Amino acid sequence: MNELLPFVIIGITTGSVYGLAAMGLVLTYKTSGIFNFAHGAIAALAAYAFYDLTQLRGLPWPVALVLVVVVLPPVLAVVLERIATRLADATVTMKIVATVGLQLAITSALIAYYGGQGLPFPAFLPVDTVSLVGIEVGIDQLISTGVAATGALAFYLFFRRSRLGVRMRAVVDNPDLLSLSGAAPIAVRRWAWLIGTWFAAISGLLLAPQIGLDALLLTLLVVQAYGAAAVGLFRNLPATYAGGLLIGLLTALATKYVVGSEALAGLPPAIPFLVLFVVLLVAGRRRLVEVGTHRRAPVSRPLLGQGATRLVVLATLAFALALPMLVGAKLPVWSNALVFVLIFASLHLLVHTSGQASLAHAGLVAVGAAAFSHLAVGAGVSWLVAVLLAGVIAVPVGMLVAVPAIRLSGLFLALGTFGFGLLLERVVYRSELMFGTTSTLAATRPAGFASDTAFYYLLLAFAVAGMLLVAAVNRSRLGRLLRAMADSPTTLTTLGLGVNVTRVTVFAISAFLAGVAGSLYASQTLSATGTPFMAYNSLVWLAVLVLFAMVRSAAPVLAALFVAVAPAYGSGDAMVDWMPVFFGLGALAVALHQAGQRPSGAESEPETSSRAAERLDAGSAAAERLSDVVPAGPQAGARLRMGAPR
Repeated sequence: MNELLPFVIIGITTGSVYGLAAMGLVLTYKTSGIFNFAHGAIAALAAYAFYDLTQLRGLPWPVALVLVVVVLPPVLAVVLERIATRLADATVTMKIVATVGLQLAITSALIAYYGGQGLPFPAFLPVDTVSLVGIEVGIDQLISTGVAATGALAFYLFFRRSRLGVRMRAVVDNPDLLSLSGAAPIAVRRWAWLIGTWFAAISGLLLAPQIGLDALLLTLLVVQAYGAAAVGLFRNLPATYAGGLLIGLLTALATKYVVGSEALAGLPPAIPFLVLFVVLLVAGRRRLVEVGTHRRAPVSRPLLGQGATRLVVLATLAFALALPMLVGAKLPVWSNALVFVLIFASLHLLVHTSGQASLAHAGLVAVGAAAFSHLAVGAGVSWLVAVLLAGVIAVPVGMLVAVPAIRLSGLFLALGTFGFGLLLERVVYRSELMFGTTSTLAATRPAGFASDTAFYYLLLAFAVAGMLLVAAVNRSRLGRLLRAMADSPTTLTTLGLGVNVTRVTVFAISAFLAGVAGSLYASQTLSATGTPFMAYNSLVWLAVLVLFAMVRSAAPVLAALFVAVAPAYGSGDAMVDWMPVFFGLGALAVALHQAGQRPSGAESEPETSSRAAERLDAGSAAAERLSDVVPAGPQAGARLRMGAPR
């Protein structure tokens, strides 16, 4: 038993910090309806700010601590509250994209400014030890646990008994009634964001001494608080803190039992995401109720007519055919872009067509890359068959990712898929099923296509075929069903249509394309490795794809150019380092812009003739989506109101 005590102490220390961070996350979600994916990035920002003030500016650590804990959180809280207020009327997908973009911007800015290498964090807490039940325990561990536990208890009492705490509960239940009582809901939410940001900052300062300064690692460590929030069902604060303790203990104890096993080395850090994934699946829709308003996406119209679109497509194809004669030694860069066209086309089906925010897409591409290597190199399967089989192998994984889509929707679907992607990365990537302990597998090109030019044209054929497949799905009965599901899944269910089958189908098609793209990427680089397909890249891809939401049909091509080509033509390493920051800020800007547009069916303003025309177009568009899906003729007891507010 004594041999477990050190791990128990470590688990309680880190678990208390996870619980504190998760309570702040739950508070802001309950009061604003915005789940802050940037919570971990704020923790990392606070840790880096403390490092900058003490090590680079020479301030005493008490002064730096006051600036980071007292001054920084209110500034961030005001910004976050304004963003959340603007996003109140946004679609669920745009709410997710906005905070994902903010997280990407903050984390990437820290990496670009301070470097990607870890930095030593200044030890501002005592490092001496004391004997506790026969175990030497660090004073810094006791202080961290005490601060986190005291903060959690004080906040719970404040939330339950103080006047402001009562108002915070009221703003969740009925903000209109709260405003009638003379309290301003915006001010109450601002206080909630202040407390949530304060908890994130403290969490970053308490975790940084244990792991050092690493922006991505710190961000993902606080992301582990998602599992604690799930234990509390994103609303119960005491259960959320208890969930943090549980996750901390399980992670620490797992570390003891996986020592010496390279294949299971990724299990302990994956436990929070395993808890997140399991709780989301077990709880389901009935117990997980999303907070906030739920609006339809704004009506979108093509920027170009059919004739102009055809001309643009033909011109783009002609340019692609002539490209090898124009770019010289940079041809491999453009070959990578063609692979990313296929990746973004597969993600396009989920995000733009069906309105589902999947954050596990990088894992599906990695499955395809690993499967191709095992088949083409390990089993000697012919190249084309290996590519197609890699796509087929990715399909059941995609259908497994679709399980959360059946039981969940919106925010919780995004969290479930993100948890699945992190599980895949931390546990399965290292196994012999994928990349093994060496993390790299060999890959080949087909006979006759060994040269970069020949293989470029082969990739171009696959990219065109993938885009044509996506276009065919969009124009088919399935595509109309997917768009109708994105607009109003409840309506489809009321009409007796199989929404769950539709969700699984689109995930399967998307997974097939992602698997094929992974095999092509491995063949292009002559190696298969999980490094380009870390779970965090799923967030980057989503942010980049949303940048081009206004040109949906061309979004995969433009997103691929931004991700694969733009860095190669950038002026120096600085531009390359800062590009993810622009991606994140761009995604945030697009989400805020779309939040300001009238949703489909909105009728909150006086109707002019132009607005009446917009409503008529919106109703016609929705009717067209369902024209080949809904049985002809009126349904007994059923009424379908096109363009009505939800």
